[in-house]
Amino acid sequence: MPELPEVEALKDFLAEHLAGRRVVRVLPVAISVLKTYDPPVTAVEGSEVTAVRRHGKFLDLETSGGLHLVTHLARAGWLQWKDRLPDGLPRPGKGPLALRVALETGEGFDLTEAGTQKRLAVYVVRDPQEVPGIARLGPDPLAAGFDESCLAALLKEERRQLKGALRDQSLIAGVGNAYSDEILHAAKMSPFKLAASLTPEETARLYEALRTTLTEAVERSRGLAAGRLKAEKKSGLRVHGRTGEPCPVCGDTIREVSFSDSSLQYCPTCQTGGRPLADRRLSRLLK
Repeated sequence: MPELPEVEALKDFLAEHLAGRRVVRVLPVAISVLKTYDPPVTAVEGSEVTAVRRHGKFLDLETSGGLHLVTHLARAGWLQWKDRLPDGLPRPGKGPLALRVALETGEGFDLTEAGTQKRLAVYVVRDPQEVPGIARLGPDPLAAGFDESCLAALLKEERRQLKGALRDQSLIAGVGNAYSDEILHAAKMSPFKLAASLTPEETARLYEALRTTLTEAVERSRGLAAGRLKAEKKSGLRVHGRTGEPCPVCGDTIREVSFSDSSLQYCPTCQTGGRPLADRRLSRLLK
């Protein structure tokens, strides 16, 4: 799933390639991708893109007509830039293509989604706050005003485990499964530690890990073409998706806890005092 660093990089890439250019066609290939119908998605045709913004994991294309084309790539969605779009119309139901946006220059992009779970979402709204997922977003962890005291206030009453708290978009915007693993590894904290139990020193450590991990990931992705962002994300991860590999910090074997629809990775030596976590849905530290 694209998370804050990849969406930030996509925002910068699209701002460079779209700003000031006119949209001539928006073609939904999979109707399921459209989450709003009034205004219709075709209402942005003929308008120029005036700005590209990020809200958490949402991409927002603001147009001169006062409308916003907002996208959430979900778990298996991606944006593919085309210097020259193919001639002719794509056939619905064939392949992963969900929506195509064409510019007057002949350039444009495709939104694609792999797999059978269709969660890719496109909205056309007059105000981004009309998108329910944006309206409920918590603060952006890379915002200038997001300091250690902000994080402490957010976690103070949280009775959930840190892994779940970090992934909650209404608490902190933009962090998903991969970067929550990376942040907790950098902070040397168990994913199942209760958020409200953090001491001031632990909160400071988590804040530093949060800001540093995300900032470094953004810097690694900055300036890359859209097609290279997935590979860059994977290459930069130290524990997520690396079950069975040695921890780059201590050399211990990276372990995994699997859930019904996801998994997490961690290092026992760095994060849980050498004790493995039980691999079941309601995991607890083994005695």
